[in-house]
Amino acid sequence: MQTEAVHIDYKTLFEQSQKQNEALQIQLAALQHQLNNLQKLIFGSKTEKFIPADQNSAQLSLGIQADQLTQRNITAVHKIEYTRVKTEVKPNHPGRHKLPEHLERREQVIEPVEDTNGLKRIGEEVTEELEYEPGKLFVNRFVRPKYAKANNEGVIIAPMIDRPFTKSIAGPGLVAQVMIDKYVDHLPLYRQMERFKRESVNIAYSTIADWVSAGCVWLTPLYEALKKVILECRYLHADETPTKVLDKDKKGTTFRGYYWVYHNSIERLVLFDYRPGRGQEGPLEILKDFKGHLQTDGYVVYDVFKNKEDITVMHCMAHARRMFCESQDSDRERAEYALTEIGKLYAIERRATEESLDETGRFKLRQAEALPILNELGAWMKEQYLTVLPKSPIGKALGYNIQRWNELMVYASDGKLNIDNNPVENSIRPVAIGRKNYLFAGSHEAAQRSAMLYSLLGTCKLHGINPFIWLRDVLQRIPNHPINKIEELLPHNWQPINTL
Repeated sequence: MQTEAVHIDYKTLFEQSQKQNEALQIQLAALQHQLNNLQKLIFGSKTEKFIPADQNSAQLSLGIQADQLTQRNITAVHKIEYTRVKTEVKPNHPGRHKLPEHLERREQVIEPVEDTNGLKRIGEEVTEELEYEPGKLFVNRFVRPKYAKANNEGVIIAPMIDRPFTKSIAGPGLVAQVMIDKYVDHLPLYRQMERFKRESVNIAYSTIADWVSAGCVWLTPLYEALKKVILECRYLHADETPTKVLDKDKKGTTFRGYYWVYHNSIERLVLFDYRPGRGQEGPLEILKDFKGHLQTDGYVVYDVFKNKEDITVMHCMAHARRMFCESQDSDRERAEYALTEIGKLYAIERRATEESLDETGRFKLRQAEALPILNELGAWMKEQYLTVLPKSPIGKALGYNIQRWNELMVYASDGKLNIDNNPVENSIRPVAIGRKNYLFAGSHEAAQRSAMLYSLLGTCKLHGINPFIWLRDVLQRIPNHPINKIEELLPHNWQPINTL
C-alpha cells in the first residue's frame, strides 16, 4: 500500500506565526499600557507635570566624559576630615493674618486681680480669637395690626409684604442656604434634614425638595438671560460630564445623562445644559446661532461645527500633552521629546501672564516664539509616526495629535484664545464632587434644575461673589423686578441692595 506524501509549506506557516506573534506583542503592549495607567490612577500621582531630565548636565559641568572617568588610574588617596559649623538663621515670624474687620467683635475686658483704684491706665494688650457658633434658624413674625373704622365702615390693615414663597414656611434666606449647601458645599438634602433635626425642627424631604423646585421657578428667567449673554460672545469653551438620573421606567435603576458645559473665559461666565444623551443634538441646538471660536477636547461630536463658516473649532493642548504622558512607559525617548516641546509652549504662556501682556502683546509673543515650535513639532510627529506601530501607545499619541494639529495651533493666531480647555474643566469639578455625595438626580427635570443652579452659582464663583448673599438677595427682589431688566440680577451685573 502506497502512502500519499503530505506537502507542508513551512514558509507560509512561519510567516503566519510571525504575524500572530506581532499581533500578540501589540496586544501585550496595549494591555501593559492599560495596566500601568490603572495602577497610576489607583496608587500614583495624578499630576501631568513634566520635568525634562538633563542627563548630561553633571558630566558637562565637569568637562569629563563618563568613559574617561573609568579609564583613569587612582594613584593616591588622601583622607580629609573637617568639621562643618552650621549657623541657623531663623527668619522673623511674619505673624498671624489680621482677622477681617467686617466680623462681629464680642469684647471681653479682663481686669487684673490686684486693686487698680487710683492707678493710671497706660494701654492695653488685645488678643483676638476667631470663634464660631452654628447657624441658627429663627422665625420672622409679620404682625399686621387691624383697626376698625368709625361707624363700622370696615377694617384697616396693612397689605402683606411680597414673599417669594407665599404658601411656604420657608424664607428666601433659608431656601438660599439649602441650595448653597447642596450645589456649592455638596451636602445632600437628607443630610440637611438631619441638621435641622438637631435644632428640633423636623422637615420632610419632599418639603425641602419643593423649596429647591420653587426657587428654581423664580431663577428660570435669570438662567435664560445668562444663556443669551453667553451665546452672544465670540469665544466659548465646551465640554461635557456624565450624571446619574433615576429612570422612571425601571424602578431602582439610573439613567446616564450629561451636563454640557459652555464657558466664556473672557467675561467669566459658565452655562450648564442638561441632556439625556451625549449625541450632537444638544450642542447643535444650543450653538445654532453661535459665531466665533469654539474650543473643545477633540470629542468627535464637535466635528460637525467644522463645516460651519462662522465657527472656528480649536482643540486643547492639555489633552494633546496627556496622550504623551500616558505613553512614556512604552517609548520614553519620543514621549519626553514631545512633552519637552509642549512644555516650552506653556512656558511662553506663563511668561505672557507674568508680564501682564494684553491680547496684542500675547499674540506677538506667540507668533515670534510659539509658532516655530508648533510647526517643528508638527513636522516631527509626522516623521515619527512612520517609524512606530500605529496601535502602540506612542503611535496612538502621535496619530491623535497629527489628526488635530491644525486645530491645536489655532490658539497662536489670536491673543484672546487659551492654549487649553482648562477653564471649562475647572468649572465642571463641583459636579464631580457633588455626584459623589448626592449620587443621582431624581428626574430629568431635577437634573436640568441642577444645571441651572450650577450655572448661576458657578458664575458667582468666577466673579468672587458670596453665593449665599447673591442668591438670598435675588430671591427677595426677583418677584417685583421688571422682566426686561432681568440681566441686572446676573452675578456679574448684580449690585446688592440688602446684604444684612
